Amino acid sequence: MTIKTDGFHHVAYRCRDAKETVEFYNGVLNMDFQLAIAEDHVPSTGAYDPYMHIFLDAGNNNVLAFFELPEQPDMDRDRNTPEWVQHIALRVDSLEDLLAAKENLEASGLDVLGPTHHGIFKSIYFFDPNGHRLELAANIHTPDQMAQLKSVAPDMLKEWSETKKAPRHAAWLHEKIKEES
Repeated sequence: MTIKTDGFHHVAYRCRDAKETVEFYNGVLNMDFQLAIAEDHVPSTGAYDPYMHIFLDAGNNNVLAFFELPEQPDMDRDRNTPEWVQHIALRVDSLEDLLAAKENLEASGLDVLGPTHHGIFKSIYFFDPNGHRLELAANIHTPDQMAQLKSVAPDMLKEWSETKKAPRHAAWLHEKIKEES
């Protein structure tokens, strides 16, 4: 039997404070608070570990969830991974929406980096109250660009696996960015 997934049921992260997290994602990103589950024992393991599990609607049947774990040591990030690597990227409909979001986020007191031009999308970056890096991205690609990137992906991965050096198969993407600057 071949497994066929149908998207994410939910993606879960840890939070410092469930209420503060719901208020941020609802107030700043307009995500609807869907439900909360709280237990003293973990259903999958049976271990005692009280938690509050909150679920937010991120749009298009995507759910972003968080766990507050009050009896665990304070949360922290993986210090061996650069801060920019682990992030939650959310799509917005247009470049105009991205720029409006940046204005709104800055008006609410958040530090926002960008827009950053990635060739096929532009994005902005900021942090939630838990220290999770968030990205809002607006696609600007053409179908031809995506087809070209997909066609070179296997060769790029093969070369990377062998050399651990950045393959040049899609260098046109970044050269295009330089031309537009």
